Amino acid sequence: MKIDLHGQVALVTGSTRGIGRAVAQSLDQSGARVAVHGHKNISLAQKVSQGFTQSGRAYKADLAQIDECEALMHQVIDDFGRLDILINNAGIAQFVDVNASMKVWTDTWKKTMAVNARAPAALCKLAIKQFQYQGGGRIINIASRAAFRGDTAEYMMYAASKGAVVSLTRSIARAYGKDGVKAFIVAPGFVRTDMAQDAVDAYGEDFIGQDLALNQLTEPDDVAPMVTLLASGLADHATGTSIDINAGSYVH
Repeated sequence: MKIDLHGQVALVTGSTRGIGRAVAQSLDQSGARVAVHGHKNISLAQKVSQGFTQSGRAYKADLAQIDECEALMHQVIDDFGRLDILINNAGIAQFVDVNASMKVWTDTWKKTMAVNARAPAALCKLAIKQFQYQGGGRIINIASRAAFRGDTAEYMMYAASKGAVVSLTRSIARAYGKDGVKAFIVAPGFVRTDMAQDAVDAYGEDFIGQDLALNQLTEPDDVAPMVTLLASGLADHATGTSIDINAGSYVH
């Protein structure tokens, strides 16, 4: 069955590269109009949206700033007139040794939680209000296998932030299902992206590959089709679920 998202509007955070870009392109190819979000450089978001078959638009927002999260959501709804799909994909993973100074450690913790947990929560809050007004909508939050199995000591903050995303999403699914709001978690493992390069540099690709049941590292295009399926409404009775896409490196 071909997925048809014509008439629907999606916001994909962190969609200038990696998983977010692959998801935005997949949604566009299925007929959705997509709001492409970038952190600093709107020209990158414009480059992605200009390659769409549908009428996409580009936006810039620093998700560490709560007022910019709010402005982003309001601008997307104002521009498109509605919102049907929210994909919270943007995130950061910062390498921090436990022996770092308390200031460095705490500052990294604050920023990680702001971008990876607080921003998705704020965007979900605003999306829920819009979905209630419209009569429904879908949220897909990109978490990580780290939320379930943990991560290395240097990335414990990342794991904690993604654990928060899991609980957030399940709570939304339980609380707002009767309002037509469905919420899903997609939990990738290690994916070959620019953001993941720090981990490759730190541990080496051979070390990372030892975890996998498959011969290849997961690519962004391995994640995008599942997100598009969940956005389509064909799996609504899986609301609240977590879907692992990690080459068999962790199955819970």
